[in-house]
This record gives sequence, C-alpha cells and structure tokens, in this order.
Amino acid sequence: MQIDTVELKSCAVRASQYPDEGLPEFLLVGRSNVGKSSFINTLINRKNFAHTSSKPGKTQTLNFYLVNKKFYLVDVPGYGYAQVSHERQKKFGIMIEEYLKSRESLKCVFLLIDYRHKPTEDDLLMIDFLRYYNLKIKVIATKYDKVGKNSKDKQNKLIKEALKLEEGEDFIPFSTVSKKGRDEVYEIINELL
Repeated sequence: MQIDTVELKSCAVRASQYPDEGLPEFLLVGRSNVGKSSFINTLINRKNFAHTSSKPGKTQTLNFYLVNKKFYLVDVPGYGYAQVSHERQKKFGIMIEEYLKSRESLKCVFLLIDYRHKPTEDDLLMIDFLRYYNLKIKVIATKYDKVGKNSKDKQNKLIKEALKLEEGEDFIPFSTVSKKGRDEVYEIINELL
C-alpha cells in the first residue's frame, strides 16, 4: 500500500465532532503504552505524525487520521492506566461506546496488545466488549522484536489461549523496528475498502 497523504482530520469527544463523509474507518484500541502511536506511524510511513509519549494516558480524544483521502485510522484513549482518574476512565469508556454504537462506517477494530506479556484483564474485557458489538477484530501484538526467538512460540500460544481467538480474529505479530506485520495490516485494510 502506497501512503501518499495523511492528515489529522478531527479530535473528537462526541459524535457531532466525527467526520461525516462516510469513509471506511479502522479503530485502534489498546492499553495505554501499548504503542498505538508507533503503530500508526509505522503504517503511514511517518516518523512522528502520531505523537508518541513516554508518559502513558496522553491521548484523550478520538483522533481521526485521514489516509490517502480514502479511509480513517481512528485512535482512541488507551485503557488500564492507573494515573488517569477513575472519572476520566469512565468518560473514555462512554466516548468509545458512543463511537461503537453509532459508526456504520467502522470496518474493523485493531486490538493492540503487548507481545511481551500475557493479555491483561483489561485486554480480555476489551475483546469481549468488541465481540458483544459483533465487530470484526484483528489482534495486533506490538513490540514483537523485544521477545527472543526462543520464546516466541511460547508467547504465541500464551496470547492466543488467553484471548480465546474466534474464527476470523487474526493474530498479527507486529514490529515497528522490522516492520513485521505491516503488510498483513495493509492487506486487511485493502480487503475491507
């Protein structure tokens, strides 16, 4: 996939602020600090377009990135970060639920998990939440390059068993360093456009 143009079109906190052209959308969800911004930057071939931060919990809005004037990558606030107040986490939850309920143009959800660790309770709650809405889910295991070759089989098994992946829920190991997994994500996007 050739990425020609990218623009941050909208930072929304409510449905009235979402883009309204009806273009296909791909939602990115994951824990704070799982690497959503790095994932976006790798997909769009830009260094710091989506701002990465060493401090988790930075994204506080739904960010709509228009790619090639054809589709949106939609980045939402990360979950499970203790430093974000319970009140704010609740608001994020409501914001994400409002999006999921109202978006006809949502084609697929990329659930990002950290390849180095067993999926957390929050990851399991999120995948169940997405399944409840009958959404197309693809699991992206970030930070793949940070696990030694000898441990990869064990990690694959651990993650797949924990998530109890269902038919059609692909598991894609992803590395921003080697770009592993990027072509598979492009394929998924192309198929759904």
